[in-house]
Amino acid sequence: MSADGALLDVARPARSVLRLLARHLRPHAGALALSIALLLAMSAAVNSLPWILGRAVDQWLTDASRPAEVRWQGLLRDGGRFLALAAVAFGLRFVESWLTARISQRVVHELRAGLHRKVLGLDMALFDRTPVGRLMTRLTSDVESVQRFVTEGIVGAAADAMMLAGVVVAMIALHGGLAAWVLGSIPPLWAALAYVNLQLRRANREIRARHSALNSLLQEQIVGMFTIQLFNREARAMRQFDERNAALHRANLAELHWFTLYWPVLELAQAISLLIVLAGAGAMRAPGRAGVSLGVLAAFLAYVRELYRPISALADKAGLWQQAAVSVERLAEVLDAPVTVADPPAPRPPPAGTGAIRFEGVSFAYEPGHWVLRDVQLDIRPGERVAVVGATGAGKSTLAALLVRFYDPQQGVIRLDGLDLRDLRLRDLRRRIGLVPQDPFIFSGTIAENIALGAPGADRAQIEEAVRFVGAEEIIHRLPRGLDTPLGERGGTLSAGEQQLVALARAVLANPSVLVVLDEATANVDSRAEQRIQDAIRRLMLGRTTLAIAHRLSTVLDADRILVMRQGRIVADGSHETLMAHDAYYRSLIELMRLGVRR
Repeated sequence: MSADGALLDVARPARSVLRLLARHLRPHAGALALSIALLLAMSAAVNSLPWILGRAVDQWLTDASRPAEVRWQGLLRDGGRFLALAAVAFGLRFVESWLTARISQRVVHELRAGLHRKVLGLDMALFDRTPVGRLMTRLTSDVESVQRFVTEGIVGAAADAMMLAGVVVAMIALHGGLAAWVLGSIPPLWAALAYVNLQLRRANREIRARHSALNSLLQEQIVGMFTIQLFNREARAMRQFDERNAALHRANLAELHWFTLYWPVLELAQAISLLIVLAGAGAMRAPGRAGVSLGVLAAFLAYVRELYRPISALADKAGLWQQAAVSVERLAEVLDAPVTVADPPAPRPPPAGTGAIRFEGVSFAYEPGHWVLRDVQLDIRPGERVAVVGATGAGKSTLAALLVRFYDPQQGVIRLDGLDLRDLRLRDLRRRIGLVPQDPFIFSGTIAENIALGAPGADRAQIEEAVRFVGAEEIIHRLPRGLDTPLGERGGTLSAGEQQLVALARAVLANPSVLVVLDEATANVDSRAEQRIQDAIRRLMLGRTTLAIAHRLSTVLDADRILVMRQGRIVADGSHETLMAHDAYYRSLIELMRLGVRR
């Protein structure tokens, strides 16, 4: 890499870290300024200690011309000053550390909250193309890396820099000649550390990428454990894990290789500096030269030790900086992710109509150029029950996804009671839509909490009424604690049919005022559960516009109209009797439904 390339490689993440931290530190500027003032006072106190030591050596320990009693009293006075300044420095450091910790924890709290808020508003398209494990790494490991840097690195690095500057000034003031000898050895050291820092950041970026890949694989394998064991794929799963685990191991070793160079380089530099001081002092004591007093030499040796203490600390924090720089780059992928499905700048009030839906020339693609819907023209009248049938991949579920604005079409307009969906607030739109998906998500918590998800203010009586509405009271009563029965992750203690009934009760309690969208709501349940669901759906349909993605014959027969979709287009539209009489493709779909073959 060229020098310019290396410089850009370092500067770009540095700017990213500083921008991110500046954004969150700005509200705490007053507390941060106080912390820095405390650091300046502490630095002045600490850097005065070698001066007192040198004074004590020259005036009270080596000057035999003074009476012993005077020397002893002077030594006690300087010793008292030394202890007092050390105590002041300790107190200042304690207050500064406490203040900095509070600032740091507040900044990280706000960063984590901002990330979560951003994730909640991201487009569904980003979740489609981003593995869950990768997002989890961003929200956990990367935030923790920034947290460590904020907690230990920011003000700590400022303190170390101030200490370093104070030591350099004190060394020059104490003896310019010796200071020149020592400071002349620093530039090569910094050049070596800068090179190691560059390699560390590259290694850390590789670690983060490998860690994210391993998390994604683990998440996929845990979710798919049923299938892994069913098809005896444990050995293959272990090989995949071993490959990614080994890649992470190699990346960690590469970082360890560069990180372990820090301390030998620093220790060697400190030893060389001590030798330089001793050699310089010896040379200055040659005949005809002024020489260096024992006190100055003692103070200077103490300053050399103090010189490398902040350098060592800064080297340690450089590792945190490298990790934070890489993590900030990755967090920026989330924080700066564009949001296209969002509230309009000037939202329109919700329409007062009764659920008229209109698709005007709608075309949509999840990936550019791969159209899932093509020039869809569709009118659904208020209160009309419309079923959609078609082969897998025909675009049926995409109609429902566009209606609730999980995505926006690339071409065309979708209207609800005459208003473009993009002119409505998402909250207003989704309050008017009840969506019961094929695979409802059940959260950890009680059954009552899951049913009340869309109506958090609902009381117990309303929840029980929703349960009765969908015919699930018998199932609920069989459970050990009824509505208060705690559910495991994704509702693992409930069958597929019971989960579907809970999701349907959730939609009933939310009481969508205009539209109900049912996406394959009875596709994975047994006949008894299906009958319960169908009875509840019929009651819920009354007075509401309904779009049903149909995979069961009963759903088709209950509809007022049936849309036949093929390769992203509506190829037929009519009643069941009309389509059976005139559309061969529809007849083939119905025959497959009768045979129980899902399409």
